[in-house]
Amino acid sequence: MKSPICAMLGIEFPLVAFTHCRDVVVAVSKAGGMGVLGAAGYTAESLETELRWIDAHIDGMPYGVDLIAPTSMAISDDDTADDMLARVPEEHRQFARSILASHHIDTADLYQNQRAGGGGFLTGKRAANIIDVAFAHPIKLIANALGVPPRYMLEMGKARGVAVAALVHAVKQVEAGVDILVVAGTEAGGHCGEVSTLVLVPEVCDAVKGSGVAILAAGGIVTGRQMAACMAMGAHGAWTGSMWLTTTEAETSPVVKEKYVQASSRQTVRSKFRTGKYSRQLRSAWTDAWESADAPEPLPMPLMSLISEPALAKVTKLAEGGHPGARQLATYFVGQGVGLMNSIQDTRTVVREFMEDYLEAVERLSGTVED
Repeated sequence: MKSPICAMLGIEFPLVAFTHCRDVVVAVSKAGGMGVLGAAGYTAESLETELRWIDAHIDGMPYGVDLIAPTSMAISDDDTADDMLARVPEEHRQFARSILASHHIDTADLYQNQRAGGGGFLTGKRAANIIDVAFAHPIKLIANALGVPPRYMLEMGKARGVAVAALVHAVKQVEAGVDILVVAGTEAGGHCGEVSTLVLVPEVCDAVKGSGVAILAAGGIVTGRQMAACMAMGAHGAWTGSMWLTTTEAETSPVVKEKYVQASSRQTVRSKFRTGKYSRQLRSAWTDAWESADAPEPLPMPLMSLISEPALAKVTKLAEGGHPGARQLATYFVGQGVGLMNSIQDTRTVVREFMEDYLEAVERLSGTVED
């Protein structure tokens, strides 16, 4: 296709797939788009293992890595694991226990022997280590999911000829020197803002006009016709995430996949109670409880994750074993496009149907103009 994204990344079709599953990365890249591995939660060693596997299976096709190095966070490199745990109020642990207990889940061991990580969010030193690992592999794209990319990432990208992408804060990102802006509307799964994709894409396109920066539209995009609409507004392609969560290859819990397929677009919630920053996820009894008047205030990133992730990991495990209360609580990140995610298919089929839908939309649009 004729798109700056295709030229910049060496791909056939401007569809970028954010995923935590290496199999999806490989399948999308082999099908003509680009798979991007979400590196949040990986150590330098575990990321090295994942990228080696991708290199061995992707047949030289381009792929990328996405990490989360927030512009602001409630911890620093000087904070120890004990420091982090000490900053989590017992009130929040007790509230999480009460939610699980009300659904007949034993919570005696919920926070026992807890080890504090960054919840996948990188401080300066951790980010540098992860970035070094990523650039040691033949990646074509590296992205920062929250805020302006670290200067080290930008410099390494320029030196290695790797495109650097970033989400949100368009003008600041362009001034910092990014190559690609991922313009994510509030419909997006995971961390998101308040403005809809339909409004945000043309707004950002106007704001950075003439800068030479490529734009990927994001937020609720799960069909080719949605990408066509965004490209009509000035975007050069699409950054997608939620749509890959219901593929057969995805690491998503089967219980959550089932919930996704049955959900409507109205069954998501944007909340700070998972990570400490606003993120969109599937509504469940867990999210409802945290939005109630009895809930304590959300903790800043990444402290909130020290409450939510152990609890939800236990919930998911029990739900997969058939526990009825856990099934009610089970949730995961997903965008409002979940209402269009109505089946579980292999990744290659999803890519093909997306491409076909895009072409049909372009034909419909061209049919509105008289010769």
